[in-house]
Amino acid sequence: MSSRDSTNKIKLDNEKRVHMINAIKEYFANEREEDLGDLAASLILDFFIEKLGTEIYNQAVRDSYVYMNEKIQDLFEIEKH
Repeated sequence: MSSRDSTNKIKLDNEKRVHMINAIKEYFANEREEDLGDLAASLILDFFIEKLGTEIYNQAVRDSYVYMNEKIQDLFEIEKH
């Protein structure tokens, strides 16, 4: 996934985005005693999506692959001879 290819960019629907922005603001308030505005929290969210989104996505794909292979092996175990 190219960082310049906007078609592959991870997008959150508005409800999830608002929820994540509020979670970031709450984290900073509770853990760092810093009050962040919506813009600052939004920029932090965008930063992490850009920097970590591809890695998280790829790990999920790998985990799904392992899971599906385990399930396919389960099918072979019920094979009748």
